[in-house]
Amino acid sequence: MLTGAEVAALIVAVVWAILTAFLCVALVKLIRLLNETTKVVSEFGQRTAPLLDDVAATVERANASLERIEEITGNVATTAEDVSSMTALTRSAVTGPLVKVASVSYGVRRVLGQRRALALVRTRRRKERA
Repeated sequence: MLTGAEVAALIVAVVWAILTAFLCVALVKLIRLLNETTKVVSEFGQRTAPLLDDVAATVERANASLERIEEITGNVATTAEDVSSMTALTRSAVTGPLVKVASVSYGVRRVLGQRRALALVRTRRRKERA
């Protein structure tokens, strides 16, 4: 028969064997995980270069578009200045004669109004004298 020490040693050996088996299974799974991770990282590295090239091309196109928009904005600003100048010139060319015509019209109305008032006063005086 086995002594107590031998039974204890046998139990420790069995537990140690089971623990070693679990550790081996865990290590195998860890190795598989590392292999898959290595593949994913490798594929990511292979896909990253073309993506970066696409991003660089997109940024270049966007920059070219922004340069065109800047040029268009400059042209619009110049056109707005030209339109403002033309508006000021037209205003000065049209309002000067209009003010003069309005002044003459006011003067003529005032003179005609005074003549009518004088004619009315004269008519009243004549009626009063007669």
